[in-house]
Amino acid sequence: MKKPGESSDIFDVNEHDFTERVLEASHQRPILVDFWAEWCSPCLILGPVLEGVVKTEEGRFALAKLEVDDNMRLAGRYRVRGFPTVIAFVDGEEIKRFSGAQPKHVIREFIEEI
Repeated sequence: MKKPGESSDIFDVNEHDFTERVLEASHQRPILVDFWAEWCSPCLILGPVLEGVVKTEEGRFALAKLEVDDNMRLAGRYRVRGFPTVIAFVDGEEIKRFSGAQPKHVIREFIEEI
């Protein structure tokens, strides 16, 4: 369910709505999950780049932003070791990931491979 002020393509998730908003929703279109933290400088750099790329995709992908300090169990479940980490989900399964702040062209290549 969309929260007030959110786009249907870019939204925040937590461990309570992750199954519905990411795993189940990934049966309709790929969902990228950005595992990030407020104290993480590379996360703050990557976030706007990811959002910009997703916006240009015009609904082909969605971006779920997961703040790890409040959702450590999910970070552990997906063995996220460094931040930021972006995991792509399709049909409820992880299919691809990358870690660290990446330039726009690398993110575009990542999306094209999905």
